[in-house]
Amino acid sequence: MPTLTTYQTTIHPDWVDYNGHLRDAFYLLIFSYATDALMDRLGLDAHHREASGHSLFTLEVHLNYLHEVKLGAEVEVRTQIIGFDRKRLHLYHSLHRVGDDQELAGNEQMLLHVDLAGPRSAPFGSVALNALQAIREQQRDLPVPAYVGRVIALPVEKN
Repeated sequence: MPTLTTYQTTIHPDWVDYNGHLRDAFYLLIFSYATDALMDRLGLDAHHREASGHSLFTLEVHLNYLHEVKLGAEVEVRTQIIGFDRKRLHLYHSLHRVGDDQELAGNEQMLLHVDLAGPRSAPFGSVALNALQAIREQQRDLPVPAYVGRVIALPVEKN
């Protein structure tokens, strides 16, 4: 299995700016919908949240804008599990035109499994852990995406 296609959409008129490009915030909206779809695939859907009182919270997001996305473009999000432990999930979403391998934007996320009653961190249940392990195993030969682990900083000037 390569990366999972987790979300598809057409770029709506109210999502574009005065230059005809997808607005910054709507890249993150698209990636957020992809995360929701991944949660469903992992068994962390609305039924699970209601029954268990557990959900995922976003701890950190990095977003790289790589190429223009314009009004009417049909796009898809492909998702790769970078890693996970008992309570955290590290993933990478890439945005593409449907059927095209050129990456338009990249989104790295760190998510935390949370007991909403606290709220406080909580271990994943066996269903989610098994699903994560299966996806990670299927993706084991994928390279780490180029935009994972980046840091925002100006170059250090040498005197």
